[in-house]
Amino acid sequence: MKTILTNKHISIETRKRALQCYIVPVLMYGCEAWKISKQIKNKLEATEMWFLRRMLWIPWTAKKTNEGVLNEANKRRSLVRTIRKHQATFLGHVMRRGKLEHLLLKKREEKLFEHLVIGQGSELVSYAN
Repeated sequence: MKTILTNKHISIETRKRALQCYIVPVLMYGCEAWKISKQIKNKLEATEMWFLRRMLWIPWTAKKTNEGVLNEANKRRSLVRTIRKHQATFLGHVMRRGKLEHLLLKKREEKLFEHLVIGQGSELVSYAN
């Protein structure tokens, strides 16, 4: 895959399509269950930039901003946005399903609602029940 992504005789558009087709799905495997913290978001964005820099033959020592690399590749950051979209789609499936996951989510929402609206924060609600 490295030879395809770094080949200067293949257009950048074709290399970006190969990246999107072969690498990104492997990278995003199981992303529906991920909790995306600030640290993980930064690592995902760094990975996305690493692939673009490799495809454009920009060494990591070059003093080129990420925005400059994105402009040169004629691309926007999309990995984190795509992961969020997958997570929202998965949550929609779970909510429509009506099985155990749905019941757990509903139970948690009800307890949170009771805590915030009815109890007005007078006591902490346990989610262990």
